[in-house]
Amino acid sequence: MLHNQKGFTLIESLIVLSILLIISSITAFNIKPQYTSANEKAFISQLKADLYYGQQYAISHQMEVKVSFFEHEHRYTIVAGSNRIVERNHSPNIRVTQGTIPLFFKFNPTGNVDRFGSLFIRTPKKLLRLTVLIGKGRFYVIEE
Repeated sequence: MLHNQKGFTLIESLIVLSILLIISSITAFNIKPQYTSANEKAFISQLKADLYYGQQYAISHQMEVKVSFFEHEHRYTIVAGSNRIVERNHSPNIRVTQGTIPLFFKFNPTGNVDRFGSLFIRTPKKLLRLTVLIGKGRFYVIEE
C-alpha cells in the first residue's frame, strides 16, 4: 500500500468550489442590467429600421403606408393597403405612448408623412422621444 498519495483534501476542494460559486454568482447579477439595456437598444434600432423600410416601401410602390402603435398590446404594425408588411411585438417593459401626434401616421407615396410631432417611448430606466419631422418624413429618437 502506498501511504504517500498526492491529491487535494476535501477541505481544499470545498474552498475552491465555494470561490468558484461566489465568482459565478457575481457575474450572473451583473448580466441582468446589461440585458435590459441591450433589449432597449435593440428595440430602438429595429423600430428605426422598420420605419425606414415602411418609408421606402411607400416610395417604391407609390402607395400610402400606415404605421400604427398598439400601446396595450405591446406591438406595432406597418400596413400598405391590405398587405401587412411589418408586425412586431416588443417587451412589456417598453411602452409607446401618444405625444403630440396619435399612435398612428402615414407615409405618402412621396415618402412624406401626413402628420408630424412626437411619440414617447418609456422604458424602465429611460424616457425617449420619437420625433417625426415635417417635410420629407425624417425622424429621430432622443433621450429625454
